[in-house]
Amino acid sequence: MVFSLPNLPYKYEDLEPHIDAETMNTHHTKHHVTYINKLNTTVKDNDIKEDCLATLLTEIDKNTTYSGEVKKMLINNGGGHLNHSLFWCYMTPKSDITDIGEGLMKEMDKDFESFDNFKKTFDSNAVALFGSGWVWLCFDKSSKKLTIISSGNQDNPLMYDANHIPLLGLDVWEHAYYLRYKNKRPEYVSNWWNVVNWKFVNCAYESFVVKGKKFEMTPDGTLKL
Repeated sequence: MVFSLPNLPYKYEDLEPHIDAETMNTHHTKHHVTYINKLNTTVKDNDIKEDCLATLLTEIDKNTTYSGEVKKMLINNGGGHLNHSLFWCYMTPKSDITDIGEGLMKEMDKDFESFDNFKKTFDSNAVALFGSGWVWLCFDKSSKKLTIISSGNQDNPLMYDANHIPLLGLDVWEHAYYLRYKNKRPEYVSNWWNVVNWKFVNCAYESFVVKGKKFEMTPDGTLKL
């Protein structure tokens, strides 16, 4: 089993001017590749057979076979591969809010009072997160509500609770925006909404919430919708 870098569904320059081509290139071919290489080394050295990254990371705390150091490597680098593979799909040069289906929009209105209030809450979490990490829109299967979760480093909400299904996520590590925005994270967060792939987000909602499919990803970073 070998984890590999997913191809992007757009060119590096296609998200300009909101996300610059140099950042996209470096982020994809350097940062993401590094996570994959370290993940593959850890998997090979420890004879790990599980090829669904989401399953591996969701059950990491229950595993009594791996040492603390191995778990740390899997969380950091497996999380890096999982999160970035999702992140590329969460963006598109053809962002269109009308791609949000009626079901998801009603869910947002119910749980956040309005779509605009959802965005404001998401933004405030993204700007306030200290250091490196991610901000996620998740569906909590236990409460049956949408919720916003912040995660440190390369943690994914699934690591905290298997009921937290990620539908949308924003990378707020400095490497995701510093070349273009320097220390202006709020500007990066605000502009990112211009490239959100609502069609993909809605498909994830339909698959994992409405149809109840298991959240699974192939070794090449493809989410099974």
